[in-house]
Amino acid sequence: MGQELKVIVFALAHEEYGVEVDSVKTIERMLPMTRVPKTPAFVKGVINLRGVVTPVIDLRGRFGLPEADYTENTRVIIVSVGEIEVGLIVDSANDVIDVDSDTIEDPPEIVGGIKAKYLRGIAKVGDSRLLVLLNLHEVLNKSEIVQLEQIEG
Repeated sequence: MGQELKVIVFALAHEEYGVEVDSVKTIERMLPMTRVPKTPAFVKGVINLRGVVTPVIDLRGRFGLPEADYTENTRVIIVSVGEIEVGLIVDSANDVIDVDSDTIEDPPEIVGGIKAKYLRGIAKVGDSRLLVLLNLHEVLNKSEIVQLEQIEG
C-alpha cells in the first residue's frame, strides 16, 4: 500500500479533478474581482482575500476548455505554490477524499483536451471513478507566476 494522499475533488466541464489538500489554503465562493490589464485571458483578475491581494485564474480558460457562466456552485480554490497564492476558479468543489498513491497512473498525452504536462496523474478511486490530479507547478508555470507576482507587487 502506498502513501495516502488527501485530495480535494472539484469539477470542471463534467470531469472530476483533484488537488492535494496540502496545496490548498481555503475554498471560497465567487468574490468580486478587479480586472488587471495586460494579463492572459484566463487571468480573471485579483481579489482581496482578508487583506491579501490574490490573483485568480479560470481553470477552464487555462486549459482551453469552453467558458461557462459562474453559478452558485462555482468556487475559488486558493492554492499555494511556493511563495505565491493563486485562486483557481472551478465549477464546483465537491469533497475531500483519500487516494492511495499506488493507484495513481501517469496521465495519457491528453485528457479532456488538457495537455499531460498540467497533470500529475490519473487516480483510480473505487471501482469506476477516475480522478485527474493536477500538477500545480505546471498549471502555474514559472513564466506565468512571474507575471502574477508582478500583479501582486
